[in-house]
Amino acid sequence: MSDKSVRKEKFLSVFPELVEELTDALKAYGMTPEAIEWFSENLNYNTPGGKLNRGISVVDTYIILKGLKSIDELSTEEYKRVAILGWAIELLQAYFLVADDIMDQSITRRGQPCWYKVPKVGDIAINDAFMLEGAIYLLLKKYFKQESYYVDLLELFHEVTFQTELGQLLDLITAPEDHVDLSKFSLEKHSFIVIFKTAYYSFYLPVALAMYAAGVADPKDLKQAEDVLIPLGEYFQIQDDYLDCFGKPEDIGKIGTDIQDNKCSWVINTALKLATSEQRAILDQNYGIKDSHKEAIVKELFNELGIEKIYHEYEENIAAQLKQKIAQVDESRGFKAEVLTAFLQKVYKRSK
Repeated sequence: MSDKSVRKEKFLSVFPELVEELTDALKAYGMTPEAIEWFSENLNYNTPGGKLNRGISVVDTYIILKGLKSIDELSTEEYKRVAILGWAIELLQAYFLVADDIMDQSITRRGQPCWYKVPKVGDIAINDAFMLEGAIYLLLKKYFKQESYYVDLLELFHEVTFQTELGQLLDLITAPEDHVDLSKFSLEKHSFIVIFKTAYYSFYLPVALAMYAAGVADPKDLKQAEDVLIPLGEYFQIQDDYLDCFGKPEDIGKIGTDIQDNKCSWVINTALKLATSEQRAILDQNYGIKDSHKEAIVKELFNELGIEKIYHEYEENIAAQLKQKIAQVDESRGFKAEVLTAFLQKVYKRSK
């Protein structure tokens, strides 16, 4: 079994205990067995099914900051506390995804029907999303209330949640699936959407949580982390947009749908910046329409505009900039540049 599989398995082993603790909280309120069972199913259906990269990153970062070689050097209790911070992010992710699937009217998520599409669930999924978010604060209170950084954890989760919702709002009003208007698109809007909707909670949040838990959370160090992790998160999403259009389905594990779904992606925004008026007319007529022939016309135009070459140039530039920033990190207060290098290595030139 690979090191990654071992880390994932250990992380997953904590989750059943958390489900038990969260359902115990409902019992303490006097909830009915049926409601407790429903909440348990909500937690199990929506939280542990993804790659768990965000949650496991909290543990990985904590180990680097503590100067340890592996998770085996953590006591059971210490591991559990750090893993709980990781699961708090996974609960946040679950909350976002359940709500996002309703907004987008999606059909499947992680290879199974979206929660609201499960026959007995329907609109109850809206309340279930709220309960997934509420679970974060039950766990933080139980395990971190006595810590000096407890309020910092609460403020961090509240702020990052709001930032993600701002990104989602701009995305929803810029690129609704049922109304295509490319004049609303721009690279500046795309940048705001991906930084707020993805970078803060996927890249900055795991590291900031580990920093608080490891006692390495000087404001200057949090700023050093943010200054690398936010542009890295933007690069990750641009890479995702690129792979959706140009990646091989067998590599990325799905067939890209951004063109047909009217997504405000980096690819279309870059094309709009370069297009002649004739090419713009072709994009207006063919983008965001559920038609594979029109999608092929758009892809052909992307090839004409040399989008792949532009992406690869961007990738090399951003990687060089981030490496330079990482090389200048001040480690005098206990923060470690290795944390940022580990994140960059996971993202740089990935193909899936």
